Amino acid sequence: MVSSLNAASAYSMARPAIAPDQGSPSATVQRIGSAAEEFAQQMQQFDAAATGAMTGGTGTHHLVQTIAEAQLAMETVVTIRNKVVEAYQEILRMPV
Repeated sequence: MVSSLNAASAYSMARPAIAPDQGSPSATVQRIGSAAEEFAQQMQQFDAAATGAMTGGTGTHHLVQTIAEAQLAMETVVTIRNKVVEAYQEILRMPV
């Protein structure tokens, strides 16, 4: 038989999973934010390399390498976005 003390203890242990602390952002939110910042830095590096190639300040090898890195970063972001949209659509299809 479950005593009221055991039930209260189980509830207090499960409470953070149900209602996490609203004061601090979760680790997932922080990781998403840092990934977005890294993506923005990658695009800025690409812009700088493209501008440098147009003005003659950057070599072709560096430009091609930067384009490949930017392409990989863009494909990753698009894939993540597609997964988020797919999950959202799946939630919308759930019966209430």
